[in-house]
Amino acid sequence: MNIEILTPDKTLYAGEAKVVTFPGSEGSFQVKENHAAMISSLGKGTLTINAQENHSFEIEGGLVEVLKNKIVVLV
Repeated sequence: MNIEILTPDKTLYAGEAKVVTFPGSEGSFQVKENHAAMISSLGKGTLTINAQENHSFEIEGGLVEVLKNKIVVLV
């Protein structure tokens, strides 16, 4: 699945992911391929992308949209 992490100034990350772990405002959660469509708020914590290379980002909060194997994160 494809993921983009966007800030008001730039794109922090754009690429493929197998599993993404988010710091939700009510607790952490994961998104895998073919996940149901959703929009969720994010809390402060670590956003982790598991792909061929793993990536981690410390975020202060934001929003995530999952739709048709595409994830857009606004932080």
